[in-house]
This record gives sequence, structure tokens and C-alpha cells, in this order.
Amino acid sequence: MFKLFSRKKNRKNRMLALDIGTEFVKALLFEVNEEQELGGKKKGVIKGTGKVRQKLGEMYSGSVTNVEGVIYNCQEAIREAELEAEMRADQLILGIAGEHVKGIMSEIKYKREEADTQINLSELKNIVYKIQGNSFKRARKKIAWETGTDEVDLKLINSVISDFKIDDYKVSNPMGFQGKKVEVSIYNSFAPLVHFGALQTIAAELDRELLSIITEPYAVSKCLDFEDGGNYSAIFIDIGGGTTDIAIVENGNIKATKIFAMGGRNFTKRLSSELNVSFQEAEKIKIAYSAGKLEKKSNNLVKKIVEEDADVWLSGVSVSISEIKEIEHLPSQIYLCGGGSHLPEIKGSMQQKDFSKKLNFTKIPNISVLLPNRIERILDETGRIKDQQDVTPMALANIGVDLAGDEAVTSKILRKTLNLLRN
Repeated sequence: MFKLFSRKKNRKNRMLALDIGTEFVKALLFEVNEEQELGGKKKGVIKGTGKVRQKLGEMYSGSVTNVEGVIYNCQEAIREAELEAEMRADQLILGIAGEHVKGIMSEIKYKREEADTQINLSELKNIVYKIQGNSFKRARKKIAWETGTDEVDLKLINSVISDFKIDDYKVSNPMGFQGKKVEVSIYNSFAPLVHFGALQTIAAELDRELLSIITEPYAVSKCLDFEDGGNYSAIFIDIGGGTTDIAIVENGNIKATKIFAMGGRNFTKRLSSELNVSFQEAEKIKIAYSAGKLEKKSNNLVKKIVEEDADVWLSGVSVSISEIKEIEHLPSQIYLCGGGSHLPEIKGSMQQKDFSKKLNFTKIPNISVLLPNRIERILDETGRIKDQQDVTPMALANIGVDLAGDEAVTSKILRKTLNLLRN
């Protein structure tokens, strides 16, 4: 039976971060050592990498459509990483995306009758369970509306406490605190059973301890460190092969995520059709165009085709962001990553003034490409990870650093509640 394994204490952690994307499976093998620190924080050191291209028909819009094919690709990517690292990793962090993966931010505010008593385990469990039940109903309603059926068997994948305040004072562990006013925000990830079941099968075949399944937009949104203690605000946009993942962070807390089914493959398919070449040849042309290696006439032809699709993509981004009601004013910093962000028209289309005017930005946003070297807690010993398409597996590894070692009380409660609701 599939389950999340408990963490082992006092051990040197060797982990795998596995990003199962529409275009590639990417594996990073990294070590997290309790004694290693970077500015007072634990760090992960990448020892090996693996990357295997997915075949057409094995993935669609971020979801698995050929389980056996994807399992083989995952095994090959892991084999490459372990060969380079010359070691085996026993623990696994698995990234998940897909059109029907839903991230729901749920909040609860209440006043305690006995403000001078300390918050105990029983009270904390009641808070969490109440939030989770409400979040599950909201996620089920969203997916039912999108699919047109009420018979959606929904599975809770992961839960993270985004924010915990007592009398407006932010705390990481509320146990033992006194206070009158309590505010809690929890970010939950859900997916339909058909998608979750495919991941169950893949994880079982890989024969590793599964520490956690993480939604990739959440992982990317948490990958940066800031001097102000993480109280940053930004929009993260990850353009993968089959989907575009959007995460909005306000004052260090993830407020919402959206995923829509348009990514790099859509641009490739359009080039294949317009230029009357195979998908594989169109992919080569797209990569050459992104790198500025086409001769002028060919470059102008491809540019015109890509610009049309970039307009469609931007419309998808605008609609997705406009549907997010959890935040009043959008952050003015936008980070782009993923293989699709290589196309110059992606950033170019977003720099159009019409984009920011149509949405509730307070000022024209600053748009920059997010590179792996910005993820400060993960050090690449291989020297091979330099591209924005590798930000997602690096972000998963960054989450792995937090999962290493002793588990926090609040995380234990969330994990137990997650398993209870899942079962």
C-alpha cells in the first residue's frame, strides 16, 4: 500500500528530487547533512543529475497517460543521477503538476475564550481538522465545475501551514503560546484519483521511501531566500512542456496557485503544423530560434508564428490571474522559469502595458528570469545545473532540505490529518 514514510532521525540524508514533466523527467540526487550550514541554515549538495525525454503520448498537460512509459523514464533518470553521484538515494520527493491539480489556501480566524491558557495539542488538532474539511469541499466544488461532473473522487496530496499568528504575532510553532486572537492559513493540494493513482503506481515501482508529494508551483514559490526573513511578494510563472504553473506569494505566504494547459509543446505543435515538419524537427527549430541561431529569413518566419501563440498564452495567464480573488493587489515582481521561458516572446508579451493594465497591479511589474543559482540553499557540485528549465527540480530539492531531520510538531499534525482525510 502506498504511504508517506516517517522520517529517520540522526542519519545522513541522501534524497532524490524527481520532477515528472510533460517534456522531461528530471532527477537530482542530493545530500542534506545536519552539520552542514550556509549562513546558519542547512543546505543540500547535488551529487548527481539525470534527465530523460518523455515520448509523445506518455504525458498530457502535466498528467500521466502512459504509466509504464513514465516509470521507465523515471528509472532511467534516477539511474543516471546515481551513476554520476556514485551512490544510491533511499528517499524521494516527488513533484506533481497537471491541469486538474488544485491548490487551495484556507484560513480560519477565531477568538479564544481563555486567552491566558497555552495552546495545546488537542486545540491545534481541532483547528487543523476544521480547516481541512472546509478546504476539501472547496476543491471538490472547483474540479466538479471544471469537469462538469459531481462524481469526482478527489485525493488530498499535501498540506503546509503557510501562516500562523497569535494576536497578530507570527509564530512557526504555536504550541505553548497564550493569546486571544488566532489566525491560521493552510495551503492544501488536491488531485483527482486517476492522477493520484498513477503517482501511487510510479512511486511504488521506484522502491524508495516517499517523503512527500509536492505541487510544483508551491515548491517554486518557496525556493528563494530573502534578507527580510522571507516577507517578499512575487508572482512565479513556470512554463513547462504541457502546462503553465502560476503561484502568487504575498508577504512570504503563498496565497494562490493556478495551472492551465498550455506550455512549450503547444508552440512546437504550431511550428510543426505551420512549417510542415515533424514534431521532433519543430522542437529543434524552436530551440535554435530561442538561442538566436536561425538565419534572418527563417528567424522572421518563426517569430511571426511564435508571437501569435504567445498572445494566446498571455491570455491564459491573464484569465488565470484574474480568477484569483485571494489577493487585492498583485505583486509587482514576476519571476519566469521553465523551458518555455526561453522563448523571447514570453517575456516580451508580458512587458506590454496592456497586460498590467488589465489586471490589478499597482504599478508596471518587473519581469525577470529565475535561474537555479538564486536557490541559495542548494549547491550544485556537478556544475551542470545552470538553466531556468532546471529551477523546478532544484525547488523540490529545496523542500527536501526542510524535510530532512526532525519533524516539526505542526507538520506531524498536518501529516496525520492528511492521512486521516485521505483514507
